[in-house]
Amino acid sequence: MKNLTEVIRRPIITEKGVQIKELQRTLVFEVATQATKPEIKRAVEAMFKVKVERVRTVILAGKFRRRGQKGGYRPDWKKAYVRLKAGEKMVEYLESA
Repeated sequence: MKNLTEVIRRPIITEKGVQIKELQRTLVFEVATQATKPEIKRAVEAMFKVKVERVRTVILAGKFRRRGQKGGYRPDWKKAYVRLKAGEKMVEYLESA
């Protein structure tokens, strides 16, 4: 995978994601399920011009959802926790409304 937008799909902007960002200098992203930790590290460093200390990933199972009598599962997805090195400027991907 070479294209940065294929590796990093979107930032996770939730209460937990924002709290981790502020307290632990860690960014949270939804990433491609095939993306490896080195690919995620290179993509974040290239997109945001920062140095990454470490990357942790977790694969989350898709939830069961119903539409009337029919049921099905959402697809599985992968989340990456990217910790920035000390002294790096925190990335601001939130726009104030």
